[in-house]
Amino acid sequence: MRPDLLLAVCIASMYGAACHLWQGRSFRQLLACLLLANVGFMAGHVTGDQLGLGLPTIGRLHVIEGSLGSWLLLLVVSWLKP
Repeated sequence: MRPDLLLAVCIASMYGAACHLWQGRSFRQLLACLLLANVGFMAGHVTGDQLGLGLPTIGRLHVIEGSLGSWLLLLVVSWLKP
């Protein structure tokens, strides 16, 4: 596995676990938080790569954009959740 991909999964999983600690109740919600955090992080990373904003990166990984994508998706889903 590429180191940047492994780092992205680790960071996004930490975000998902933090979201679950904040509002989760079940194992199913933990899995949903982890999945959504990873999807959001990858979407943010790809967006940052395509836009070329020039923000700091770790290797080829756009951590700032990925983090924003992850938290944005987690917040939108928690806001939409009944």
